[in-house]
Amino acid sequence: MEKFTTHKGVAAPILRINIDTDAIIPSREMKRVSKQGLSEGMFAIWRYTEPGGRAPNPDFVLNKPDYANTSIILSGVNFGCGSSREHAVWALAEYGIRSIIAPSFGAIFYNNCIRNGVLPIVLDDAVVQDLAAQVEADPQANQIHIDLKQKTVTAPNGDVHAFDIDDGQQEMLLEGLDVIGLTLRHEAEINAFQDKDRTARPWVYV
Repeated sequence: MEKFTTHKGVAAPILRINIDTDAIIPSREMKRVSKQGLSEGMFAIWRYTEPGGRAPNPDFVLNKPDYANTSIILSGVNFGCGSSREHAVWALAEYGIRSIIAPSFGAIFYNNCIRNGVLPIVLDDAVVQDLAAQVEADPQANQIHIDLKQKTVTAPNGDVHAFDIDDGQQEMLLEGLDVIGLTLRHEAEINAFQDKDRTARPWVYV
């Protein structure tokens, strides 16, 4: 997956609470067996004027010209709640979303983000609301800067907000590695253990 070190981009406020995975990508939009092509169905219930249609809803934030090339989403509490469908993160990633900033996340969705190169950032609701207000004044100019190594979010006005992330999850994103890739960094140690264990317990390997 793509590494995440620093990122500066257009942020779109979707300040709703409890946005679940079915809102991120409705089940009717999951017609593929791969990760490709899912972004078209992302936020379909809000993004298009009719269910199953593709006529853009001009009132939805991602359809507005000011928010062209959005790569960061600002949202409300419990973002990504609901089912465990990983398609929701696949759709966001394919669309170009690199980070989501919200007061809280659904636990499974949060972990799915990490495993697919999307950085979920937890900040207080008041901070998210302030970031949204700054961005809305001029979305293309008032971009948000994220530094994963320093674990900071820099607002358009220069305010710096620190966020927490597990060290292992931070490493996965910085290195662009999924769980298997992270484990394979220790391949030499794993092989050494197996060789030693094969000698000590040969019957296990018959």
